Amino acid sequence: MSEKKATEAKVDSTLSKGLAILEKLAETRSALGVTEISRSLDLTKSNTFRLLQTLSRLGYVTQREDGAYAVTLKMWQVGRSTVDSLNLRELAAPEMAYLADETGETIYLAVPEQFNVVYIDKIESKKPIRSWNPIGGSAPIHCVGTGKAILAANYERLREKLSEPLPGYTGRTMTTLSQLDEDIEATRMRGYAYDTGEFRDRILSFGAAIKLPDGEAVAAIGISVPNVNLPENGEERFGALSAHAAEAVSRKLTRV
Repeated sequence: MSEKKATEAKVDSTLSKGLAILEKLAETRSALGVTEISRSLDLTKSNTFRLLQTLSRLGYVTQREDGAYAVTLKMWQVGRSTVDSLNLRELAAPEMAYLADETGETIYLAVPEQFNVVYIDKIESKKPIRSWNPIGGSAPIHCVGTGKAILAANYERLREKLSEPLPGYTGRTMTTLSQLDEDIEATRMRGYAYDTGEFRDRILSFGAAIKLPDGEAVAAIGISVPNVNLPENGEERFGALSAHAAEAVSRKLTRV
């Protein structure tokens, strides 16, 4: 047997099927039933059920009262550990400090979690009027600067998983895919994302994606600012600053 064939023979089919189920549940907004999962992954219902029971006993999946299955926080904890292993906080700290000094506003470091972003670090603004979100807090990926920056970088993979209407939070929230398509294109053209108060009224945010060498966004760095604090020409300046900071952190990732 050739070395290549020997390597392929070592792939555990049960493990790969279990991981496929986890990936399917993680990318889906709502819980799924055994039939839905088995059909989408071309597995038998009996095999799917056995794998779900194993994943449930291991704490990665939970069965709801209606019989459908969903991933648990243990999946998030594993993902969070992976992010931590990249030393993102340490790598991004100098750029975050620079943005805080330059703008005086709140600076966030965020990572994607399904269709949200989770804030894993921040530098608080010292201004009397400022935005606020705790470390560990989350926001919808299509509404805030850091989220839209990640979404733009990974849009080919994520768009087909979005469905209308998108959740609305303010009168400025984009709730249709056509609106989002236009915004993503504008984000790519500018090099940074701009939230015009789409998650919280009168709170603006700018974000740019932190990318791996293959172009996948694993995080974003952003500036959050109440609209009354935004200086003249502040949109272009804050956007450019966030893009410069994200590019600097992305370059560091190539050396990790």
